[in-house]
Amino acid sequence: MPLKEPDYAGSSPKRAKPSRAIRRLVIWYRRNAAVTTLVDTATSAASSAASSAANTAGSVAGAAVYGAGAVLQPLVFDPLRRLQRGIGSAEDGSINDADRLWVAVDGMGGDYAPGPILEGCLRAVELLPLKVRFVAEEGPLRQAVQAMDLQEQLDQALERGLIQLVASGPSVGMNEEATVVRKKRDASINMAMDLVKEGLATAVYSAGNSGAVMASAIFRLGRLKGIDRPAIGALFPTKNPELQVLVLDVGANMDCKPGYLHQWALLGNIYSRDVLQVPKPRIGLVNIGEEECKGNELCLKTYPLLAAEERFVFAGNCEGRDILSGDFEVVVCDGFTGNVLLKFLESVGSVLLDVIKEELPRGRRGKVGSAFLINNLRRIKKRLDHAEHGGALLLGVNGVCVIGHGSSKALSVLSALRLAHSAANHGVMANLHALSASAPVVD
Repeated sequence: MPLKEPDYAGSSPKRAKPSRAIRRLVIWYRRNAAVTTLVDTATSAASSAASSAANTAGSVAGAAVYGAGAVLQPLVFDPLRRLQRGIGSAEDGSINDADRLWVAVDGMGGDYAPGPILEGCLRAVELLPLKVRFVAEEGPLRQAVQAMDLQEQLDQALERGLIQLVASGPSVGMNEEATVVRKKRDASINMAMDLVKEGLATAVYSAGNSGAVMASAIFRLGRLKGIDRPAIGALFPTKNPELQVLVLDVGANMDCKPGYLHQWALLGNIYSRDVLQVPKPRIGLVNIGEEECKGNELCLKTYPLLAAEERFVFAGNCEGRDILSGDFEVVVCDGFTGNVLLKFLESVGSVLLDVIKEELPRGRRGKVGSAFLINNLRRIKKRLDHAEHGGALLLGVNGVCVIGHGSSKALSVLSALRLAHSAANHGVMANLHALSASAPVVD
């Protein structure tokens, strides 16, 4: 017999219950709302998908999603808000000009310089308690300002005294030898280093040729006493969003001695303690196994040096899988290994997102679920994005120096300047000088 249609005569129709799948999606959305960064996109996609379902179920789901979106809107995470951190800020969130620190910026360093470098500086002076001495060639800078329509912003920053332009000579190319900094004395990177040396800036930033930046820092600023080779230290994310691990060296020294790694552990310990505010950083040695007897000759000779050191906490060997675990705050390795780790990490975020995108379910229900999930995946990519960290510290020279990625654009510059400001603001150089005065040179 055919099914009998329900008789609504004399009574109000009962409201159909939403399907189990839609109810689960609404519950999932509410539970994960705090980490959703693109509420409007998710709301639009969910409403569109819900409208194609049964009218009654769709109205329930749509109302729930709309309500969750309205609640979440004030919680949408702006990655730039974290950059202020309240340092040098008044109670109303404004920045006290008296608390601003001067930072020298190599405006000609990087694949896209000088336009995106200047754009990042203009954003930084609005969000961070710093002022920028921007060193660049006049001709290319003028062309970049016109091409990117930055003239009005630049004029306002100049009028307020937040940016000062310093004219330089021919710059060091990305493909030139590091030793060219000896010949091009008025190159932008050399002039920026001189500003720090003369006390006209508290830190220097460059996204240029990393070898040239290191050479210029050694020639102009000099090495700290007791430090044979400066190291580039990069901050890697961990599974704990509040914790970062300092990895050094990530490219300055390809062939190393055990004494170098010992010195870098001392430098990393001070930086992690003073700037990252870790009371007792755990130091690890990158190796292929946890046992003391494993590793190549460099690791076998470095292990006893670190184990015998009383000025920091040595937590043992750190395998590759443990670097991002949060079990270490500082890990040391030779520059070849560190650079491979750095370049690999730079690709993880985008590759991970692309792979999961391909595996997301298709169809009506899949689109609804994907609309929610894709936002969390973008947050994961953001945590792994090198642009969010901006640059790496050159530790072991007599000044705060941050080296940016060659492909740096505005966000990377902004993040790197925050890093430079943090290092300069916490007085890390005073403790590094105290260390260099007492640390013996180890062969």
